[in-house]
Amino acid sequence: MANDPRAAAHPIPQFPAGFLWGVSTSAHQIEGAVDEREPSVWDTFTAEPGRVKDGSTAAVACDHYHRYAEDVALLSGLGVDAYRFSVSWPRVNAANGLDFYDRLVDELLTAGVRPVPTLFHWDLPADLDWLERDTASRFAEYVSVVVDRLGDRVKKWITLNEPAEHTLLGHALGTHAPGKQLLFDALPVAHHQLLAHGLAVRALRAAGATDIGVANSHGPTWPASQEPADLEAAAFYDVLLNRLFAEPLLLGEYPEGLGELMPGDVAADLKVIGEPLDWYGVNYYAPTRVGAPQGTEIEFGGIRMPAELPFSVREIEGVPVTDFGWPVVPEGLTELLTTFRDRYGDRLPPVVITENGCSYEGLDDQARIAYLDGHIRALHKAMEAGVDVRGYFVWSLLDNFEWAEGYERRFGLVHVDFANRARTPKASYGWLRDVLRAQR
Repeated sequence: MANDPRAAAHPIPQFPAGFLWGVSTSAHQIEGAVDEREPSVWDTFTAEPGRVKDGSTAAVACDHYHRYAEDVALLSGLGVDAYRFSVSWPRVNAANGLDFYDRLVDELLTAGVRPVPTLFHWDLPADLDWLERDTASRFAEYVSVVVDRLGDRVKKWITLNEPAEHTLLGHALGTHAPGKQLLFDALPVAHHQLLAHGLAVRALRAAGATDIGVANSHGPTWPASQEPADLEAAAFYDVLLNRLFAEPLLLGEYPEGLGELMPGDVAADLKVIGEPLDWYGVNYYAPTRVGAPQGTEIEFGGIRMPAELPFSVREIEGVPVTDFGWPVVPEGLTELLTTFRDRYGDRLPPVVITENGCSYEGLDDQARIAYLDGHIRALHKAMEAGVDVRGYFVWSLLDNFEWAEGYERRFGLVHVDFANRARTPKASYGWLRDVLRAQR
């Protein structure tokens, strides 16, 4: 298998002993077996014509539900320490739904791979709604059921994945499930997810868990210029996508002006939301260049941006882009982590990069190798600058159902033929395997 020739000449720097190397997936994107679980908001969403670009659904996806042993063998061959997957709340709600995760966890442990479950990765049961406060309590009940069943073998837990994107894309802009277009009336969704996180932390602690984190998406916000209007728009965007979802968890407070927009007894809720974490997960893909609103609707990175938003997302010029059109800026990861270190000081727990990856076509995916090479080096630079980083997870193990993009975007280290679900490791799989061997 062809690997990046730079690897031998410029090896990846050595990371500390005990650094956790892993890959990530999510249930709805890979499991399939839709008839063996309850419906989710994504099933409802994808059944509506025009919601998914290629008209597909995740009814079968990668068929991981039936082929999990094959996928665990791929994890073992790759040599990762850990596998971040998600538990499907709709599957747990079905009869014997937790049996699958029993089998998966046992298979992982037999292969010497640490299971790291995410308890919510966007596939909300179809009869629930994050606009309702009760959903947070229902989530905590579900978490208690999962940890009671798996907690004897699973030690590292993630509560939520990317509540920012689930709020913005699913409830404000309507491009993801459940397809609501509420704009700023979607703020209760953010609050209720954060409350659900805090209640889940308490449920996990009650069951004896001592290794709990979250997976929040973050990236630097770069103003389009130094003009006051662009600076103001960029600062607002940074609050909305970064600080709104970090500061209630890390500081126990909302950024100025946002707390009074949230429902319920916010001061009491913040005491729950701010339950101490053992580590803080960061999903990083790219910085965002932001300027003042331009008065017209635009589409950026596959996302429709209405004209009435108080900012506009602009192209970052002079950098490569992925097949998805996302800018490739490894140094943005260093900037993000050092910014968080400076912003939050000792309130920032150890960090784990819970997602980092890119969409490219082809089996000889040299562009993905270059992307991962650059970002792993950028991560090492952040650690040299004093940021306490404990792990790095690549998104993703498999090509999968990429939400509203359907099967048109390929993030996997392993190619999946969606006609027959055959798995074929890509060049990036072999490259990462060799990198991990050199780290031992």
